[in-house]
Amino acid sequence: MPTPRPQPSALSTALVIFAKAPIPGQVKTRLCPPLTPDEAATLHGSFVIDTLERTKLAAAKLKWSVDRYLACAPSSTHVFFKIMEERHGVKVIDQVGDDLGARMSQACESMFARGYSHVVMVGTDVPTVPFDHFAQARAQLERHDLVLGPAFDGGYYLIALKRMAPELFTRIPWSTNQVLNLTQEKASSLGLLTTLIQPWRDVDTLADLQALIETNMADSKKPKSERTFSTRTAGVLETLAKRLRSRT
Repeated sequence: MPTPRPQPSALSTALVIFAKAPIPGQVKTRLCPPLTPDEAATLHGSFVIDTLERTKLAAAKLKWSVDRYLACAPSSTHVFFKIMEERHGVKVIDQVGDDLGARMSQACESMFARGYSHVVMVGTDVPTVPFDHFAQARAQLERHDLVLGPAFDGGYYLIALKRMAPELFTRIPWSTNQVLNLTQEKASSLGLLTTLIQPWRDVDTLADLQALIETNMADSKKPKSERTFSTRTAGVLETLAKRLRSRT
């Protein structure tokens, strides 16, 4: 018998986290070199776990009723994702499509088809994004059709919708500094009422990584209860900082 699809919560918001399995040579390749493929995969894996932990904690702290989905590549059957499903109480789905836009469009359409009235999609490259950014995005959907979280590189780290708009995900030069502006232009042409939440830095380049390392150094001086970084990611960043210094 086919497995029944999960049913939406009473306050039907779906939060879809897009993630790749931490396979060396397939993630964070723009950081290699100076990182090795294994180091890049370790960093990426820690970011994925951070995002799962932070979204769960955000939902609890903000009393935000949300169903969390992990959109997986290359497949939700990968052992890493099966562990994430078991340990973090997240539903897993496959990413389907030839490029990022197609995969986001399919995931969004799937969530609306399941009966959700609001869909929030986020990546795993923003391990320090504040909890209230998720609340801001959800709250803004009450007054807007589209909410975007701008990234410093000209893209976006978060997109939230309350109705399907597949045109937002087509003919976009992904991984360029045109993504945010072109998405806003498309939204305007479609008559979508759009707003932005606070920008945040994602981690794609060596400069982004160096900035994150510096942020972690400052964070480590705070009391443990006030720190932003997980102990796991802080340890990874400290190790990478030492290795990068030795390589230069």
